[in-house]
Amino acid sequence: MQITLVEHIRKLVNLSENEVLLLNTFIKHQTARKKELILLNGNVSKSLYFVEKGCLRMYFINEKSAEQITQFALEGWWLTDFFSFMDNTPSDYFIQAIETSRVVSIDRQVYDELLEALPQLERYFRIVMQRNLAASQLRSKYVYEMSKEEFYQHFAASFPDFIQRVPQYMVASYLGLTPEYLSELRKKNS
Repeated sequence: MQITLVEHIRKLVNLSENEVLLLNTFIKHQTARKKELILLNGNVSKSLYFVEKGCLRMYFINEKSAEQITQFALEGWWLTDFFSFMDNTPSDYFIQAIETSRVVSIDRQVYDELLEALPQLERYFRIVMQRNLAASQLRSKYVYEMSKEEFYQHFAASFPDFIQRVPQYMVASYLGLTPEYLSELRKKNS
């Protein structure tokens, strides 16, 4: 599946063909190879990333030296370390391509200029951020409200394609499970 940035924007706000041409002067297209890091811990997150095709993950290394995944981004999703991006501070995270991915990036240097040139994108990004925040709040609620098994079942039912695309150990990290426990749950529920 592939979704272009323009298609995604047009689902939420109007964008004329001339405005698409203007938008294209502010964005960059890039391909991230499988396992390629596009943000390193300690570096400033200088771009917002929109996934047109593929899958990214954002993670940090915890006190046990294990990767802890905090977010994934599939087609049509945005990803960055927002604290780092907005405050120009070093990131605590890594962002990596899980599979070869086609990504659109908007650099921090031109982000405000883009919003001035295309004011309707203020509304677009507000809607995107509100949805992102709502999803994050819901995930937090589920972590406290559901058992680990219920949380996994809910996640698998909500994102069945995702479960097939992402390695099991990454799903386990995101859900706060061990790979072994996730394997047991998958066997039990198949």
